[in-house]
Amino acid sequence: MCFDLDSAPPIPPISGAAVSHSDLVLEAADGNRFAAFASSPAEAKGVGVVVLPDVRGLYRFYEELALRFAERGYAALAIDYFGRTAGVEKRGDDFEYMPHVEQTTKGGIQHDVAAAVAHLRSPQGGSCAAIFTVGFCFGGRHSWLSAAGGHDLAGTVGFYGRPGPGSDGSPGPTQRAGELRAPILALMGGADPGIPVEDVKAFEEALSAAGVENDVVVYPGAPHSFFDRKHEEFAAESEDAWNRALAFLERHGSVA
Repeated sequence: MCFDLDSAPPIPPISGAAVSHSDLVLEAADGNRFAAFASSPAEAKGVGVVVLPDVRGLYRFYEELALRFAERGYAALAIDYFGRTAGVEKRGDDFEYMPHVEQTTKGGIQHDVAAAVAHLRSPQGGSCAAIFTVGFCFGGRHSWLSAAGGHDLAGTVGFYGRPGPGSDGSPGPTQRAGELRAPILALMGGADPGIPVEDVKAFEEALSAAGVENDVVVYPGAPHSFFDRKHEEFAAESEDAWNRALAFLERHGSVA
């Protein structure tokens, strides 16, 4: 997985911010029931964020991240990937996630994203008029692919997602650039051994050639999963990435 179990978003909480949160179970169009964590601001912007975790699925890091978004006025919903194979119950630290990751499908994940988007658009979810996806690693890749999912997104953000073909040879965001229907923000580590900078540049070039608005940022020397409070040596990169993500939401999420 991207983060250790004791990792935390490198974002300071806003003291005194009025937010509410709850554990939910949502249902996708194919009947899948999956867990989600919702966090809502007291004074909403009318903008929602679907948080797509790394391969571990829904756990504390992403619940905290949803809270940080809500403190800044965004309704946030972090979702789990494994309702089809592991159910909706809370899991222990010893959860063996990889057998469940291997059973996910691109179509299934997009069904779940659609259910999350629908929730955020509903009165119960905040009646959001503009919705983004924000994902990390496995979730970063699927965040970008969500721009081809027919969800009418305002934009998609991916932290160190793999842009190239999948391990099975299936087309990735680079190969599907012409299908992406939302602005793209990519926040990448320049020293990520699993995602060569050449692949990142190819993604940027494919997006630009397809006419997709994009901002692809590479942080020299930063590893995979640099966005972590424990990586104090990359605090400046993490702060810049967070500020860029917030600016992207502000720029593309304006609602009349």
